[in-house]
Amino acid sequence: MEGFVKSEIKDGVGTIVFFHPQSNSMPGYQLRALAEEITKLGNDSQAKVIVLKSEGEKAFCAGASFDELISIKDLETGTTFFSGFAGVINAMRKAPKFVLVRVQGKAVGGGVGIACSGDYTFGVKDASVKLSELAVGIGPFVVGPAVERKIGKSAFCELTINATEWRSAMWAKEKGLYAEVFETAAEMDSAIDALAKRLAESNPEAMSMLKKIMWEGSEHWDKLLVERAGMSGKLVLSDFTINAINKFKAK
Repeated sequence: MEGFVKSEIKDGVGTIVFFHPQSNSMPGYQLRALAEEITKLGNDSQAKVIVLKSEGEKAFCAGASFDELISIKDLETGTTFFSGFAGVINAMRKAPKFVLVRVQGKAVGGGVGIACSGDYTFGVKDASVKLSELAVGIGPFVVGPAVERKIGKSAFCELTINATEWRSAMWAKEKGLYAEVFETAAEMDSAIDALAKRLAESNPEAMSMLKKIMWEGSEHWDKLLVERAGMSGKLVLSDFTINAINKFKAK
């Protein structure tokens, strides 16, 4: 079963859904499709607000596809691969409308980056987070700016250095990653629907202006995140990282 990205617009609310059978881990083609869909709804006047979510219950997004990661044999391919999450993050920050993110399960690596790139992110009590990149010989270079912007440098360093440990949803809320945390997905969905409907009736020009103000200082990210992707692209070619990834996959 292949993954997918799909969207719809209803009553001013644009909803984007992504899914991949491997815990919503994202191969390059799917990341590009997600970025394109976000950009498309961002430019569609019928969508006043965007809701981004994934299917499944256990994982919101498990980060990048390890199957594709292990197949990388040169720097150019590696840089292109790691630029996938850069494209999604940049599409989210540049969309001229608010992006609400629904996190119904655990988020790892790039999944944490997506959650942090939401303008207002909802989570359930089981939606713990982890930046596991260092554990497989690389680092959260691409998602780092988005994570640090949302939760601060200290919390970002904590996640990055202790790369094998989960942080709870309440930890994430205390740090500002989640705006709200709910006991159940049903309660979360009710809150998302209510906020999305209110925003769909708000002034689009005011929201667009606010969005620009909220993301001030990130104008250089188009270049920065690709440069960061090159760092990971280089490291993934090393024997250390190749061995670490193979050990992780063998578990």
